[in-house]
Amino acid sequence: MAGRVLGKTLATVSLSVALAYVTVKSLLCRSLPACRNSFSSCGFHLNSSVMSGSNGAKENSHHKARTSPYPGSEVQRSHVPNEKVAWLVEWKDYNPVEYTAVSVLAGPRWADPQISESTFSPKFNEKDGHVERKSQNGLYEIENGRPRNPAGRTGLVGRGLLGRWGPNHAADPIITRWKRDRSGNKITHPISGKNILQFVAIKRKDCGEWAIPGGMVDPGEKISAALKREFGEEALNSLQKSSAEKRELEEQLQKLFSQEHLVIYKGYVDDPRNTDNAWMETEAVNYHDETA
Repeated sequence: MAGRVLGKTLATVSLSVALAYVTVKSLLCRSLPACRNSFSSCGFHLNSSVMSGSNGAKENSHHKARTSPYPGSEVQRSHVPNEKVAWLVEWKDYNPVEYTAVSVLAGPRWADPQISESTFSPKFNEKDGHVERKSQNGLYEIENGRPRNPAGRTGLVGRGLLGRWGPNHAADPIITRWKRDRSGNKITHPISGKNILQFVAIKRKDCGEWAIPGGMVDPGEKISAALKREFGEEALNSLQKSSAEKRELEEQLQKLFSQEHLVIYKGYVDDPRNTDNAWMETEAVNYHDETA
């Protein structure tokens, strides 16, 4: 019974797509941050070609990180042409704009102090107390005391809307099931002939786009815990269900999250809030429901 209830709920918030593999190519769009739980990346592609190493950037690897105006402001980035993105390319006249949002400078608990503060001595490229400052893409360089975006130049320095210097870690749970008919048989796409994979998505009120229900990893929090917490906050709380129905769903999801899972992407995110000194990274994990 619980499985059927979960299946019906998934159907109300999911999109059906015909896929050959469990990959999701364009569905991350959480709101711009009024609080730390709102961080995300609109239209992020789960694609291994995002990165090319700590000193360079592949062609077309990050566009959103160079767009203007900067989200939530009228700040215009310095223009960075494609051929000048990579740090390996010498650019003596590079003059990025400095910007850190007032909400970040106010010192909320999810944000670092300014690098210039004498009491702040971050340990980049390692676990710094409860704060994870290691990048999922390997070591990143430090220049003038500031971490350097491993994907290349963005036209803006500082942190913008991001709380941490260096990587800002997120977690994105991708809950899937096969689309089935009333008899329980898998439904295939009429053109491709492939089985149709459904996944849970939410429609954001802020940007109007479909999104994977994920969010930021808290200091000291395990990825597995963040995945469950964010899914509950982003997806379950948006459903018009009674308390009893939500409890039943939570029990079913607890079982689902305890099963084997597949990490389908981990690393850099091309996000419009990224700067030369602060950037988004995520771990996208697939949990497949065979009971629905």
